[in-house]
Amino acid sequence: MKQEQKENSRKNSAYEQLQPYLERAMALQTANILFEWDNETLAPRQAGACTARVQGALAAAYQELMTGEEVRGLLEKCEKESGFTEKELAIIREAKEEQRELSCIPPEEYRAFQELVAESTRIWTQARKDQDFEAFAPTLEKIIDYQKRFAGYQAREGQRLYDVMLDHYEKGFSMEKLDEFFALLKAELVPFLHQVTDKGTEIRDDFLEGDYPQEKQRRLAEELAEYVGFDFEKGVLAESAHPFTTNLHNRDVRITTHYKDRMDSSLFSVIHEAGHAVYEQGVADELTQTLVGQGASMGMHESQSRFFENIIGRDEAFWEPIYPKLQRMFPEKLGKISREDFVRAVNKVQPGLIRTEADELTYSLHVLVRYELEKMLIEENLSVKELPKLWADKYEEYLGVRPRNAAEGVLQDIHWAQGSFGYFPSYALGSAFAAQMAAFMKQSLDFGELLRKGEPGVIREVLRRHIHQYGKLRDSRRLLKDMTGEDFKPQYYVDYLKEKYGKLYHIEGCEQRNA
Repeated sequence: MKQEQKENSRKNSAYEQLQPYLERAMALQTANILFEWDNETLAPRQAGACTARVQGALAAAYQELMTGEEVRGLLEKCEKESGFTEKELAIIREAKEEQRELSCIPPEEYRAFQELVAESTRIWTQARKDQDFEAFAPTLEKIIDYQKRFAGYQAREGQRLYDVMLDHYEKGFSMEKLDEFFALLKAELVPFLHQVTDKGTEIRDDFLEGDYPQEKQRRLAEELAEYVGFDFEKGVLAESAHPFTTNLHNRDVRITTHYKDRMDSSLFSVIHEAGHAVYEQGVADELTQTLVGQGASMGMHESQSRFFENIIGRDEAFWEPIYPKLQRMFPEKLGKISREDFVRAVNKVQPGLIRTEADELTYSLHVLVRYELEKMLIEENLSVKELPKLWADKYEEYLGVRPRNAAEGVLQDIHWAQGSFGYFPSYALGSAFAAQMAAFMKQSLDFGELLRKGEPGVIREVLRRHIHQYGKLRDSRRLLKDMTGEDFKPQYYVDYLKEKYGKLYHIEGCEQRNA
C-alpha cells in the first residue's frame, strides 16, 4: 500500500506534470533542427524566405511554451519538492535557465530574429560566393543589434553584454578568463610560430592537391568516419558548403563535409565532424531527447572533434594500418608517397587565411582574431564597415598573411550569419581541453600502440566513459576535473604543440617538453 501511494505521489509530482510540456518543446526544437539541416544540404535556393517564416513560427511556439504560466508554475513547484535524481535536477536546472533567458525577450523580437537568421545564411552564402562583404553587412548589422539587445535583456546585474553571449556556449569562461587564456596563447605560440617559419624546413605537400575524384573521396569519407566510430545505423553523411554536425537525438546524428581538389581538406573535416557525432551518439539513452541529452558545452564538443581530428587523426600511428588503403584508392597520387611523408604533409605548418583549413599550430590564432573582433563589435561598438580591414590587419600581425578578398577574410565563417556571437572561443578552449585529456590518457594507455593496431575504439570508449555518456548533466570543467583530476590547465595545450612541432621542425629545447 505504501509503495502504491509513493508511486501515485510520484506521478502527481510537479516534475512529472512538467514532462509533457518539455516533450512538446523538444518536438518543436527537433522540427526546427530538421529545417536547418535541410537549408544547408538539400533545400532549393529560393526556399529561404518562405522556410524562414516556418522556422520563425516554430521558434515562437517554442518560446511561448517554455515561458508560459504552466511551465513557470510547475518549475516553481519543483523547487519545493525533493528526492530528485542527478538527471532530474539537471533537467530542472536547464529548464529554469531556458525559461529565464527566453522570458526576457519580447516574443515579436524573438520571432523576427529567428526569421532573420534563417534567411541570413542564404544571404551570407551568396555574398561569400560573390566576395561582396557590403552585400552582407546590413544583415550582419541587424543580427548584432538583436544580439546586443537580447544580451541586455538577459544580463544579470553588473554582467557585460559579451559575457552573456559567451555564457551561452561555455559557462564559467568570461572575458576575464578568456583574456588570460588567449594572452598565454599569444605570448607562447606567436613567437614559436616565427621560430618554425624562420627555420625554413621544407615539407612537401603538393601531392595532396590535384586529381582526387569526388566519388572516391566520398567513399573514403564514409570509411574513415566509420573507422573512428561513427555509427551509420544512427547517422548520415551529406555535403554542405561549411562542414557541420547536428543531431535530433542519439540515434539520429548528421554530419556533412565538402569535397575539394585538396584531399586532406575533406579527410580531416570528416574525422573532425565524426568526433562531434561520436560524442552525440554516445550520450546515454536515458538522457537523449531531454534538455540534458546533448554535449555539455561547445568547448567540450570541440574538444572531442579536435581530439579525433588532431590528437588521433594526425598521429603517424593512426595511419599505419590504413594508409595502404589510401594508396590503393589513389595510386597515381599516393602510390609512391611514403606514409612518413604523408603524415609530415598533413601536419605541415603553413600560416594561411582559412580557419577550417588551418594547421594545428596556427589554428587558435585564427580563433584569437575572431575573439578580439567580437569583443570590439559588442563591447566597443565597432562599426561593421571596419571589419574587413581590421580582420586583414590582425591576420597580418598574428599569422603574417593578408586576405585578398572578403571570401578568404571576414566572410569565410557562417557563425555570425547564424547569430552565434561568443561561439568562436570554444574552438580554442576545446583544443586545450583535448590536449589535457590526451596527457592524462597517455599516462595509462599505450596510445600509439592502440592506433598502430587499428584500435581507436579503445580510446573512444575511454572518452565515452568519462565524457560522452553524461551529456549535459555536468559542466565542462567538472567533466575535465573528474577525468584528469585537475581543473583546466591550458599549459598542457601549449606544451603539446611545442613538443609536437618542435620535433617535426627540429626546434631546439621543445622536443622533450612533455617527456
